[in-house]
Amino acid sequence: YDISEKDGAFYVHTDEASLKAWGREPVKTCKVAGNDNVVVVGGGSGAFGTIESLRELGYSGNITMISKEPNLPLDRTKFSKALIADPSKIELRSKDWYSNVSVNAVSDEVTAVDFEKKSVATKSGKSYPYTKLVLATGGTPRVLPLPGFKELGNVFTLRYVTDVQAILAAVGEKGKNIVVIGSSFIGMEVGNALAKENKVTIVGMESAPLERVMGAEVGRIFQRNLEKSGVKFHLSASVEKATPCSADSSKVGAVHLKDGTELPADLVILGVGVAPATEYIKENPAVKLEKDGSLRTDESFAVQGLKDVYAIGDIATYPYHGPGGQDGKFHVRIEHWNVAQNSGRSVGRTIAHSSTSSHPIKPKPFIPIFWSALGAQLRYCGNTVNGYDDIVMKGEPENAKFAAFYTSGDTVVAVATMGMDPIVSKSAELMRRGNMPGKKELVAGTDVLTVDLPGKVVM
Repeated sequence: YDISEKDGAFYVHTDEASLKAWGREPVKTCKVAGNDNVVVVGGGSGAFGTIESLRELGYSGNITMISKEPNLPLDRTKFSKALIADPSKIELRSKDWYSNVSVNAVSDEVTAVDFEKKSVATKSGKSYPYTKLVLATGGTPRVLPLPGFKELGNVFTLRYVTDVQAILAAVGEKGKNIVVIGSSFIGMEVGNALAKENKVTIVGMESAPLERVMGAEVGRIFQRNLEKSGVKFHLSASVEKATPCSADSSKVGAVHLKDGTELPADLVILGVGVAPATEYIKENPAVKLEKDGSLRTDESFAVQGLKDVYAIGDIATYPYHGPGGQDGKFHVRIEHWNVAQNSGRSVGRTIAHSSTSSHPIKPKPFIPIFWSALGAQLRYCGNTVNGYDDIVMKGEPENAKFAAFYTSGDTVVAVATMGMDPIVSKSAELMRRGNMPGKKELVAGTDVLTVDLPGKVVM
């Protein structure tokens, strides 16, 4: 490609057709052989990562994916960031691809699992036997157990493409009063996406958006970004109730805060977290769920106490091997799309290997990494599973151009950036290989982009 440089950025000159033609080709076909049967429960990025990894690595057994969603796996990140309501525009792979690689994609809901007989039962009354089972059912959006929020219309959560469609239908001709409850990623992203043509108010319990994850100093950068787009904030706030609209008592009309503030609302969007979607095994005597409803796994994402069963994504609490995790002594549950897909790819690799070898394979470590649209592009890698005690800030935070290094002692446990790519991607690889500079080095002026990756390291 022709490449040019301008103001420190590199530009690749090509046309869309050429760019698509030179992309990495996915596995195209697979013929099934043998009686092995992997059943994947769920239809998100974790399920997709498992399936693609299995076929890429030559697994030739049967694969059945059972999902209650009406669509095939989608790029769910586009829901809150861009409110894309057409599933055909964000499919991770086409319907033909699943057929060509011999994946039986079933639209149904799993209601029970018999771990002794190794079969899953569905809402339609069907049963599917498995030799390996991958549970990838994701999360269920939480709702507020407060007056008005369950009873009134135009109160939404955001998890499925049907939620996006319903929100956009309620917004209609724009210019609506929209109250977003929750100042974490979903709330901030959807508020940012809707602010251009609507009056958006975000209500949060913390003193700054994303304070629990990012800290107040960094959270206020995001707040200023969205305020420039017209978003208003009510922080350190508690919600009391929702009341109906005067013109239509079946729909929401206002959100009331405990300090007496009344916020007019044509619609309300709840971004107050998700719970692991494990209701279908909650009463199963073979299963011991964690307090939050998740399943505890080992580093291969195999569920503890169950044979040939794996859990990935939002429902998995797994040993964290990144910096600060003390070599897996601390377990984490991370609700991010990239983590779900990487855990799925890890499981796919494990199962594919076990189909041809009796020797176990060591799982490949990965560092959690995600991005967010908060008035500018946020990148983040690592995890603060064991907390952090300081932030080393670089760049120009007052101009939303910064790199924040979260440290515990001298160890960098997480990195967040805006406008300073590719610091996060380089930091993630340095963390994975155990070569990330420490706090003292960063304070002394070390630039992570100049640090060489360690040689002769096979991961």
